[in-house]
Amino acid sequence: MTTSSKEQGVSLGMPELPAPDYPDDVRNRLERDAREIIDRYPDSRSALLPLLHLVQSEEGHVTRTGMRFCADVLGLTTAEVTAVATFYTMYRRKPSGDYQVGVCTNTLCAVMGGDAIFEALQEHLGVGNGETTDDGKVTLEHIECNAACDYAPVVMVNWEFFDNQTPASMKRLVDDLRAGRPVTPTRGAPLCTFKETARILAGFPDEREGATESGGSAGPASLVGLRLAKGEAAPPRVVHPRDGGPQDAVHQPSPTEHLSSHDAPQDTSASDPSHPAGPVGEEGEG
Repeated sequence: MTTSSKEQGVSLGMPELPAPDYPDDVRNRLERDAREIIDRYPDSRSALLPLLHLVQSEEGHVTRTGMRFCADVLGLTTAEVTAVATFYTMYRRKPSGDYQVGVCTNTLCAVMGGDAIFEALQEHLGVGNGETTDDGKVTLEHIECNAACDYAPVVMVNWEFFDNQTPASMKRLVDDLRAGRPVTPTRGAPLCTFKETARILAGFPDEREGATESGGSAGPASLVGLRLAKGEAAPPRVVHPRDGGPQDAVHQPSPTEHLSSHDAPQDTSASDPSHPAGPVGEEGEG
């Protein structure tokens, strides 16, 4: 005998109604912007990522209405748009703050103090990961590596860098954000709201005075590989893997060899004739 869903205590619920449309004035404005974005691509489907940023700039997160809009203008299904919007963490799925404060908790930043910063901010702001303060100003989250390890621990606010932070400095920073006081990133463009950031990511010009002239780049440690590739740095000294002492002769790589100190020759069974390796047998064979 089968058991009904009601007897099992399972509520199937009602199907979700279609997302409401934008008001006419908002939709007309977004359609003008959308056409400008779509015209940049030979295949309109390629415009989906910037279009999601566009609708995110309207409401501060990607709503069902925003996904329906993207589907309509691109001739896609809402399922196709939803699959993309839910894949990338840069698209918010619920209301969030004017300032997205992301603390890097990957290995190097974590051991340099990122974990301590994240814990301190959770206690200071009274929110958990992905949660927003009651005043709607700050959303706190831990984020993946942002390729700025030589500035660890790194915090990003609306994708702008705040380098070499401490729990104390970050408490002051979020207090300033919530109070409306000016905050200046360590490098890069001046700080703006998350909605303004989303519009810039959609591909529209940053019209703030001095924003495009603002500089900022990776640190010296991050650029060593690039300098080596350009021949701007002295060749590395090779350290013998067994005795640990530097060799008098500098290893000169061939044109096809990567110029890196990690390319030091290793005395392995494959390279050392004195210790040849025999054929690998099945498990249990001599």
